[in-house]
Amino acid sequence: MKNLLLASTSTLHGEPYLAYLLESLEDFFKTVTTVTFIPYARPGGITHDAYTALVAKAFATINKKVVGLHTYKDPAKGIQEAEAFFTGGGNTFLLVQQLHELGLMKPLKNKILTGAPYFGTSAGSNIAGVNMQTTNDMPIVYPPSFETLGLVPFNINAHYLDPDPTSTHNGETRATRIKEFHCFNSTPVVGLREGSFIHIQDKNTTLKGVFKARIFEQNKAPYEGINLHFQS
Repeated sequence: MKNLLLASTSTLHGEPYLAYLLESLEDFFKTVTTVTFIPYARPGGITHDAYTALVAKAFATINKKVVGLHTYKDPAKGIQEAEAFFTGGGNTFLLVQQLHELGLMKPLKNKILTGAPYFGTSAGSNIAGVNMQTTNDMPIVYPPSFETLGLVPFNINAHYLDPDPTSTHNGETRATRIKEFHCFNSTPVVGLREGSFIHIQDKNTTLKGVFKARIFEQNKAPYEGINLHFQS
């Protein structure tokens, strides 16, 4: 039984870290006492310890302990012993590289599929999809594979931004990049806007937050939606 909470971002403008999600997280993690944090995405290049301390401070407000996966000599053992997981944002290429090179992608997926709650933000949400090929991040490292956890039958584009018709910027929009992806790939893509998140419990998928998602499917016009049930 899967129990996933996948958010576009950890922090809304002007708010403390995870503030807008805390009420949902208190309910989501109600059956666990300790959350194992996966810090490998390292936003801004911060250390694993600093990232874990930031998370622990936020989780303390809902009376949950946090342990960093990096503190285990054998991280595979840390995954096996975990009650629940949180993977934070940062650089998806780095996160995926670390999970593959440490041999953790399959053990993490298996543990989640046995019922361990999994919470992700940004890069941590990206890796719940089929692959990481719709991330916005720069390829600062070279992962052995673009394949990710495959917990859902679609990819997530976190921090999705709608095209601005008044912009004078000549670069590609997010929608254009996803259209390019669909020239070569059939995997649906969910453009997840800031403040929105997806709760998946077994076969039930619910989009939460103030915005609908922007849905992209191969050979279809993009559309607004809350129905995220795609064919596997």
